[in-house]
Amino acid sequence: MRLVAAVVVGVCAGVVVPAGPVAAAPCLGAGSVVAGVPAELRAYAPARLAGLATGAGVRVAVVDSGVDVRNAQLKGQVAAGRDLLHGAPDGRRDCVGHGTAVAGIIAGLPDVSTGVQGLAPGVTIVPVRVTEDTDSRGQQEIARSRSSADAFASAIRWAAGPADADVINISLVMPLEDPAVRDAVAEAVRSDVVVVAAAGNGGAEAGVAYPAAYPGVIGVAAVGADGLLAGYSQPGAHVDIAAFGDQVTVLSPVRGHRSVQGTSFAAPFVSATVALLRERFPGESAREITGRLLRSVDPAPGGPRSVAYGVGLLNPYRALSEEAGPVVAAVPAGSPVPVVVASRGPAWERAGLFAAGGAGLAVVAGLVAVVVGRGRRRGWRAARDTSAHDTPAHDQMPG
Repeated sequence: MRLVAAVVVGVCAGVVVPAGPVAAAPCLGAGSVVAGVPAELRAYAPARLAGLATGAGVRVAVVDSGVDVRNAQLKGQVAAGRDLLHGAPDGRRDCVGHGTAVAGIIAGLPDVSTGVQGLAPGVTIVPVRVTEDTDSRGQQEIARSRSSADAFASAIRWAAGPADADVINISLVMPLEDPAVRDAVAEAVRSDVVVVAAAGNGGAEAGVAYPAAYPGVIGVAAVGADGLLAGYSQPGAHVDIAAFGDQVTVLSPVRGHRSVQGTSFAAPFVSATVALLRERFPGESAREITGRLLRSVDPAPGGPRSVAYGVGLLNPYRALSEEAGPVVAAVPAGSPVPVVVASRGPAWERAGLFAAGGAGLAVVAGLVAVVVGRGRRRGWRAARDTSAHDTPAHDQMPG
């Protein structure tokens, strides 16, 4: 089952923007077990990462549709959390499967029957349930009301406060700003929490998405197995980094797996990497961890910063293993994404994700090196370009 998931909250100064009729749907059931290793995990190589960090001791809040803990690959991985839909002290229920998919990408346990697992299986997931609706296009969305936006803001505050989260993953998108959500994000950032958000699935015409666009938030775009931006991934100044999001294999409620796509599922790969960094470098602040993450990217089309890819493509191994951060070569717009850079290992090469082989590496080596800027977040903001195709990536929230 393929799902394009862009959770939409249309709120501006308390006025809700309609997004289409909401249709009730039965709860998602079990999926089939995928025996092989999907492309995204051949690239990100969680077994290799485990030698450096597993996320042990790190708490990642998943502000989403809840998490179904019946899937054996999440056994013991999920705290009670909170259900703000029903005012209940347990977020471990998920009718639509969106939050379960996100949690599995972050913390799914390895299993002998499958090659599917999370990048940070030592993490504790804290589910904060804020939605379970689906619209007529199959997209998840928060109920359209002022109280829903307030609940979204409350979820972020609770995650950063009583839940003691080190990282907050928000795979939900708002097309317009909301003061309560903006203030909640700012509080989380001041509390030294790393906030990661999806960039949105509205495509090139949709514009900036929130909360990914708020200062201090890492906005995540989605790429496919070729390393190129997915057609639905929403470019803009809110994009800071790109990760796998197209045809990703995720955990299903109850048991098994399913195939999904969307920036909702690119964001948790970044959140998992941040969790690994928080374990490996416990003395570093959220701002320092974010800088380390963004310095360790692989090159993407459009140069060292673009509205489509942000600073480049996620590389968890480089983030964990390169102490000072690498020097990244710019790739001219329209060029194929090179296959191998710096410390990328055999697992990534075997994935065959990017279009150029040894020749691509030679091209990269011959380009003028430029140090990737720390970005605009948390005071490390680049000058904004007014061009529609090269606006610097910003500080934002998920889409």
